[in-house]
Amino acid sequence: MDTRLLRTFTTLARTGSFTAAAAELHLAQSTVTVQIRALEKDLRVRLFDRLPSGAVLTDTGARLLERAQHVLDAEDRLHHEAHTAAPIEGSVTLGASESLCAYRLPLAVAALSRDLPTVEIHMRAVGSPSEASEQLSSGRVDVSLLLESRVDIPHLETEVIGHEPLALVAAPGHSWVEAETSPRHPGEQVDLGELAELNEQTFFLLEEGCCYSDDFARQLLATPGEPPRITRFGSIEAVRACVEAGLGLALLPVVSVAADLASDRLRTLRNFPEVPILMLRHRSRWTSPAAQTVMARLRRLAAEGWVGG
Repeated sequence: MDTRLLRTFTTLARTGSFTAAAAELHLAQSTVTVQIRALEKDLRVRLFDRLPSGAVLTDTGARLLERAQHVLDAEDRLHHEAHTAAPIEGSVTLGASESLCAYRLPLAVAALSRDLPTVEIHMRAVGSPSEASEQLSSGRVDVSLLLESRVDIPHLETEVIGHEPLALVAAPGHSWVEAETSPRHPGEQVDLGELAELNEQTFFLLEEGCCYSDDFARQLLATPGEPPRITRFGSIEAVRACVEAGLGLALLPVVSVAADLASDRLRTLRNFPEVPILMLRHRSRWTSPAAQTVMARLRRLAAEGWVGG
């Protein structure tokens, strides 16, 4: 089987667009179409549904994607072992949670791109461990970074490379801000039972699947009396905007509200225990030298508090 067809297949699956796949592979769009049809004819299956929104994997295509990626991994390893003295080069795709994509990785990736000009680095949003697992298995991403306490998925290797501080924040005019005179130290556990009028408050949290939001929601719902109102969004920006408008409180990574705290648009009510930054990779997939190098640089940047970015 021509592995060029498999590479086109995996690229189209990752981008979801014939135009984007053609640009990434430096091919004409018509060539991508021809190659996908040739692969479908060879395998005697339909791999994609062609929709107005783009190319979507069929159930069969999704099932074959991981197998195709294993074949390409083997080809890449063969080429690498044949040229062990070759410079580190290639493409690395990082999957990461929203806060890391927005507030940590842009400067980090810019620094990596300067230091590793022969390595092309892409970022892709990954919202949960299950999504990270699927994308690592399919080859859509090479390594993932998540804010999670733990990930128990057997085929994933995980390591803690850093920690993110969390804070409960509110607008300056909030009644709890007025009453607060001694914020907690970072890492000290919060006792919500000592906060008055908890059931009268509105909390804006990130959508289900965000570990620290889920833990905090359980803590809120476990407090005595009528539970407070909880509204969940899929975007940190939406949560932050609601809190800045004085509509309620939110638990967010400090890095995501640092500018607001510095300009006094938000105030810290409580500091929460830090949440680990986990680096994940697939146990059975080959990690290219380029990906290994990027992972090593990310470990160092996280250890340095991302100041290297």
